[in-house]
Amino acid sequence: TGREEVIKTHDVQIMSAGSGITHSEYNNSRENEVKFLQIWVFPKEKNIEPGYDQKTFLPADRENKLLTVVSPNKEEGGVWINQDSWFSLGNFDESKTITYDLKKEGNGVYVYVLSGEVEVGGKTLGERDAVGIWETNKIDVQTNTYAELLFIEVPMNF
Repeated sequence: TGREEVIKTHDVQIMSAGSGITHSEYNNSRENEVKFLQIWVFPKEKNIEPGYDQKTFLPADRENKLLTVVSPNKEEGGVWINQDSWFSLGNFDESKTITYDLKKEGNGVYVYVLSGEVEVGGKTLGERDAVGIWETNKIDVQTNTYAELLFIEVPMNF
């Protein structure tokens, strides 16, 4: 598509390659290491036009609450995804209970700990740990420390 973009701290970028797309990445900084997540999700509809979006989501907007950053519904404020999938970020104080209500029946949720320590289903998760949960309509996460969390809700059958 001829695009060249720089992903900055707190940015979420989404790309739908469609067909006929070549993609490459590199670290734009010569001095600083890059640290990010690249998450691939199977599309709901195949062979669509290539798409791209990028938005900045500041940590202050997700203090002790979940903020939707990826959604199949453009009106929810996140970047649009071609799938019944939602990504939500939250930064939570110690000793908080977070209840995540799944948005679509048949979906599961992947809880990823960006930093801190939490309890999920009786298991302790630390930085860069994760757990996948399905066949439920909600989950509870208890923070043991200040924690930055990413919830990734995706269809379990497609």
